[in-house]
Amino acid sequence: MTRRDLRDLFLLSAFWGTSFLLIKWAGHDFPPVWVALLRSVFGAAVLLLVLWGRRLPLPPRSFWPTLTLLALLNNAFPWLMFALGEQTVSSSVASILNATTPLFTLLITVGLGESRPSLQLGLGVLLGLAGVALTVSGGLSGGQVSLVGALLILAAALSYGFGGVLGKKKAVGLTPLSLAAGQLLLSTLLLLPFAVFGAHPAHVGLQAWGAVAALGIFGSGLAYLLFYSLLARVSPTQASAVTYLLPIWGLLWGFLAGEHVGLTSLLGVAVVLAGVVLLNVPSLRRAS
Repeated sequence: MTRRDLRDLFLLSAFWGTSFLLIKWAGHDFPPVWVALLRSVFGAAVLLLVLWGRRLPLPPRSFWPTLTLLALLNNAFPWLMFALGEQTVSSSVASILNATTPLFTLLITVGLGESRPSLQLGLGVLLGLAGVALTVSGGLSGGQVSLVGALLILAAALSYGFGGVLGKKKAVGLTPLSLAAGQLLLSTLLLLPFAVFGAHPAHVGLQAWGAVAALGIFGSGLAYLLFYSLLARVSPTQASAVTYLLPIWGLLWGFLAGEHVGLTSLLGVAVVLAGVVLLNVPSLRRAS
């Protein structure tokens, strides 16, 4: 990675690292599908304004079926899973579980024949799974996690893995700005019927509005613009390595917000990240 790549990776982690706590705060007043919907709305609004200001078009119609799938995998589904999962999972533990995204990404590339299976891969996967088990067991004993909530968040991480690989393979030739704007617009349309015909928010406070606005503007719109710009220059596995830093941000903000994280969960994040690092040493990076 170049210095520019590392700088963008760190900035992206700062945007996404606060998202876990913002999801928790927004979920106090908004139903989960509304958290995901409004995140898409605010993010799409920012990117469409930038697109209009630069007089750039949205992706061509021929690409919209693929774009709809990207919106589902990278936005609508995982954002809904996080909002649902964080009803029973602390924001700090959610950030640790999200660190499995590079693990899923590399497993997907192996399944597609784009990376070679090896002893190194097997050890990395086993370490990652052991870290998840430690994190979940620590959270269960400390009252910070429900098993169902943890599975929902892991499903979101798996969805991110598929979305990252698909975006790298299919989004060739599209500008990151038009791709991200179209994706968030379609994510809004995918979620809108479920919000309209589902549970509606009753009393929404300023904290929840501020959280969902910041989540959409910074954690969605600007973050996805950065992500796709980075993905155009590096491999899906390298781009998903932003999750190395997310648990640090998540633990920091969770601690400042008064969440308790036990030693078992802290050990879990260390083991997860050790597995992810093992998956991304040079021999595997060249193969992905």
